[in-house]
Amino acid sequence: MNLSNNTITKSQKKLLRQINRTERQAYNVTKGVLSRKRFNRFVRLLGPGLVTGAADDDPSGIATYSQAGATHGYGLLWAFPLMYPLLLAVQESCARIGAITGKGLAAVIKDNYNRRLLYMSVLLVVVANTVNIGADLGAMAATTQLFVNLPYAFLAFFYASIVVLLVIFVRYKTYAKILKWLAISLLAYPVTVFLVGQNWSEIFQNTFTVRPKIDFETMYILVGILGTTISPYLFFWDTSEVVEEEISKRNISKIGEVPKTTRRFLHNLHVDNFVGMTLANVTAWFIVITCASTLFKNGITEINTAADAAHALEPLVQGFPNAGLLAKLIFSVGIIGLGLLAVPVLAGSSSYAISEAIGWKEGLYRKVKKATGFYTVIILATLVGLGINFLGIDPIKALVFTAVFNGIAAIPLLLMIYKIGNNKNIMGEYKNSIVSNIFISVAFFAMSAAVLVLIFSWVR
Repeated sequence: MNLSNNTITKSQKKLLRQINRTERQAYNVTKGVLSRKRFNRFVRLLGPGLVTGAADDDPSGIATYSQAGATHGYGLLWAFPLMYPLLLAVQESCARIGAITGKGLAAVIKDNYNRRLLYMSVLLVVVANTVNIGADLGAMAATTQLFVNLPYAFLAFFYASIVVLLVIFVRYKTYAKILKWLAISLLAYPVTVFLVGQNWSEIFQNTFTVRPKIDFETMYILVGILGTTISPYLFFWDTSEVVEEEISKRNISKIGEVPKTTRRFLHNLHVDNFVGMTLANVTAWFIVITCASTLFKNGITEINTAADAAHALEPLVQGFPNAGLLAKLIFSVGIIGLGLLAVPVLAGSSSYAISEAIGWKEGLYRKVKKATGFYTVIILATLVGLGINFLGIDPIKALVFTAVFNGIAAIPLLLMIYKIGNNKNIMGEYKNSIVSNIFISVAFFAMSAAVLVLIFSWVR
């Protein structure tokens, strides 16, 4: 329609406006569809890394970070920017090992190193995981008692049964989606931080200024923070779940088959790992800030019960009727949701390690009758963890102790990850970069030093 302004009639002007409006609407619809497609693609590529990152902030992690905030205020925030690149490098290396070899971590150790290293690695992760399972189940039971007057033992057994049934009877693809969305419960802490009036200059000053304090209580929490963040079960789980992901995407047909690794798959793996570990580290930072700005500033410097920890979320529901009860409910959803996510990760991590060491068929993609030993270990690991709750150990203290134990157990495993990641016979052209090696080495020496200082301050 090539008309000058002088010759355009009113009806033609109206027609032009309608055409322009239709074009704008079509553009907006197209833009919206493309945005949704991009978002859906992004969500679909998130898998093992996101689940691993969310499981990193399990009940043990929440308890340890909460205790750090309640006991030291903002005093230990400096640990998180230092841990972040270390966590990224370690888990990136684990994921790449799975992607390149088509095997779990224990299987790689078994095929390339002596049996003594294999059995030491498996023993460390199984003991650490079993203690962690017990502590997480105990925390879920204790949290539920905030609302229902049921025996602690019954509730712990109930949650153990739920986990076992989910792992055995729900298909891997479906269960992976469930695990992915359970991570949303972590958002309660960042939201609370922004609702509470914060002195952000003080927060960032404490975050980016290293102020170490050498005494037993501080080192105990610091080793716990390191152990619950850079944790042994994540090493084994992430490696094996990347292989499961390759099977689900039909890159390989079974565990042990050498994958045809593509640059695109490795890029997606990198993005998935980056998102998952960033979620884990930033959320942990927010948990400490939440507890520092609510508990520590109000004189609550010791968390002895689930109710104590739930107080940190009260500002989130201030002004609502029964705010205290609502805060407990939100806290409970986080603990129970992340417990349901973390316990299968812990039990599965142990099962991958044992099955690979013995030579059993393993994998959540297999049906129970085709991987009986694998699923039996998951059930036994969950039940033995459950049994720890009948030793009379305080659930909250058990969570923090578990984090410290993980910090000690992670040290020799970090050395193994470094060795495997740099073994050209195993990794070929995809072995660790110089940057990865630096950060994994720093993780090894930093955690070793922290544990040695803890022991020294304890015996002094």
